[in-house]
Amino acid sequence: MTTVSGRRRVATLGETMALVRSRDIGSLRHASDLALGIGGAESNVAIALSRLGLDVTWLGRVGDDSLGERVVREIRAEGVDARAVIDAGAPTGLMLKERPRPTSTRVLYYRSGSAGSRLVPSDLPDGWIEQAALLHLTGITALISESARETLSVAIDRAHAAGVAVTFDINYRSSLASPAVAGPWLRELAERADIVFGGPEEFDLLYPGTDAPAACERLLEHRPAEVVLKRGADGATTVLATRVVEAPGLVIEVVDTVGAGDAFVAGYLSGVLDGSDVLARLHRANVCGAMLCMTPGDWESSPTLRDIEQFTAASDRDPVLR
Repeated sequence: MTTVSGRRRVATLGETMALVRSRDIGSLRHASDLALGIGGAESNVAIALSRLGLDVTWLGRVGDDSLGERVVREIRAEGVDARAVIDAGAPTGLMLKERPRPTSTRVLYYRSGSAGSRLVPSDLPDGWIEQAALLHLTGITALISESARETLSVAIDRAHAAGVAVTFDINYRSSLASPAVAGPWLRELAERADIVFGGPEEFDLLYPGTDAPAACERLLEHRPAEVVLKRGADGATTVLATRVVEAPGLVIEVVDTVGAGDAFVAGYLSGVLDGSDVLARLHRANVCGAMLCMTPGDWESSPTLRDIEQFTAASDRDPVLR
């Protein structure tokens, strides 16, 4: 993997939506107490990276409405450079989150025709990608619209030309496209990245009929130098050309898993830019993902480096957190 020497800036782009979630357990049909916030895979990663001490910039479209203002304000409040394109012709997307049971979460999306889905290559400012060390992308943006997918392709071309590393989280959402449609698009993007993240089912999506370890090996035949397999409570594995590195998961009390994968990715990427070895990256990533699961919210409990140190020290004493 190549990075622009001396830089610790991460650039990412994608749709961030307003998020309405119920505070209580049960269906939204009976909920009376709701909380308003924001959520989006790329901005979740951006906020998590900012808390881990990195310089981060996020780019996306929002509507010319109160929810769009909320999105931009929240991201900026977390120390992220938010480059919002205000789209007067479309609304800010919305997602609703309910907890049918204490340990389960259901998310409903209202994003068809949203401002975020109208991302186009001309939204990418000159020099914005070229000044970064990493460009982080996800498969969600690739599937929300043809113009958004084209924007990702142009962004990757510019990153490659400037020697900026590209990281890609497959992050497949079945509500956006069927496996038959999404698979080839996501595989093409993954094969053009330097680091790829995904779960077992997502790697099967890229190469149907191939188990996750074999799919990771197939990706290494292309551009990727590192392929990271996320296995939730079972831990994570990084597959390299010369070796495989595994890190165990953590046993915790889960409250809400939405956003845990984004926190994991941020933990790993921060380790990359800090110069940590692969095992240390995986450990930090696992801790970030675990801590995110322990409270409600898509990004609110993303940890700082100090939080990670305290959690690790506590887990050494308490077997419940191992």
